[in-house]
Amino acid sequence: MRTYALRRLLQTIPLLLGISLITFLLLYLAPGDFLNQMAENPSISAETIEAMRVRFGLDRPWYVQYGIYLRNVVFNFDFGQSFSRHQPVFEVLSEGFTNTLILAVAAALVTWGLALPLGIWAAVRQHSWIDRALSLIAFIWLSIPEILSGLLLLMFAARTGWFPIGGMRSLDYDELDSISQFWDVAHHLVLPALVVGLIPLASRMRQMRGSLLDVLRLDYVTTARAKGLSERTVIVKHALRNARNPMVTLFGYTLGALVSGSFIAEI
Repeated sequence: MRTYALRRLLQTIPLLLGISLITFLLLYLAPGDFLNQMAENPSISAETIEAMRVRFGLDRPWYVQYGIYLRNVVFNFDFGQSFSRHQPVFEVLSEGFTNTLILAVAAALVTWGLALPLGIWAAVRQHSWIDRALSLIAFIWLSIPEILSGLLLLMFAARTGWFPIGGMRSLDYDELDSISQFWDVAHHLVLPALVVGLIPLASRMRQMRGSLLDVLRLDYVTTARAKGLSERTVIVKHALRNARNPMVTLFGYTLGALVSGSFIAEI
């Protein structure tokens, strides 16, 4: 197990290098940079722009710039300075990543908190109107783009005033006590978490339904019913234990997808 984990860890090194190199080249090949935008400001002299270009190494070849970047990241854990924010890049990324992680966790609670019970309900009521209604809802929601659902919920929030239409916190957040701060963030998270969490909900609900239906057809479930156990006991204590195993594997994949797929909702 240790050898496997070490091998997988070592494999991430060339992967990260490749991703950083490709990203760096794409940004380098793109026309213009932040200093070109600053040069359009008549109050900033050309000498100042050139001094900044030399200071940040932008006058050097791309491979030298990339080498300086790797050296600073690996040895100094320095990701550079943000031109627009005038802050260290790591501080900007950590602040944004914290908000992204909070949103991803909230969306995961929405996804799995609804997908598992709805999938179980649909499987238990197979071919009933409940099963058909949930299947129809899943089909409709899978067809709605994230940006459209986000705009619809924004319109709902603006019309009703029940939820804030932007931001992570209220203006008086720092003046609130700890419990009020928690509920303030939760209030702001409701709509973004719904937008992000309902996207994988439909597929996870169908997967839970299919997994439970497969287990309910197995011989040991039939034996449990033949012993006179109630249907609730058969499902909860016997069938559900095995049916949820594939969902555990999907949990990590879903959480990673929520972190990387929340970009539109955050904006």
